[in-house]
Amino acid sequence: MNTVITADQLFGALRETVVMVGFSLFFGALLGIPLGIVLVITRPGGVLENKFVFSILNPVINIVRSLPFIILLVAIIPFTRWVVHTSIGTSAAIVPLIVYIAPYIARLVENSLLEVSPGILEAAEAMGATTFQVIWHFLLPEAFGSLILTMTTATIGLIGATAMAGTVGGGGIGDLAISYGYQRFDTFVMIVTVVILIIFVQGIQSLGNVLARKARRN
Repeated sequence: MNTVITADQLFGALRETVVMVGFSLFFGALLGIPLGIVLVITRPGGVLENKFVFSILNPVINIVRSLPFIILLVAIIPFTRWVVHTSIGTSAAIVPLIVYIAPYIARLVENSLLEVSPGILEAAEAMGATTFQVIWHFLLPEAFGSLILTMTTATIGLIGATAMAGTVGGGGIGDLAISYGYQRFDTFVMIVTVVILIIFVQGIQSLGNVLARKARRN
């Protein structure tokens, strides 16, 4: 039997999705961006080459990234309970989302930074710039436009992950789609949630494209 969802339920689910994406992206970026920078500067030929650090960090990131989110979500339930004292709800979903997105951002940041011309870094080193100065004043500014697109891609990936979090009661639009659209065979709810997610993704992608274009012009 179909159950009509209310506007409060819809906006509540949307708010939960925004909260999950916002917190996960913030903390994921705090972890992922430095990890991506470390990958670039410690790799063979990097400005601070360190084979030991790179040989440990690189496979660890690959291992975490190779796990589908739904499996990661279940696998780290004990860790999630230890952090937020529950494995159900929006707060519980944020923990695996951070673990999922941090290495993803790290790899995207690494790819963006590797696009910077080596000549720019060589010129910076020739001028006597320290490693920090090379990163802060040359590497990051040159890759800024690409980094904006990196964060845009990460945000869209998080939106998809939050939808999967709904399968275990994580809240948000995905939970609404599963609870009302799928389990109660409500086609209208499924269509509404899909449309909302499409609008959400398209809006973020368009904003990211505009900001990246402006950054590259400057």
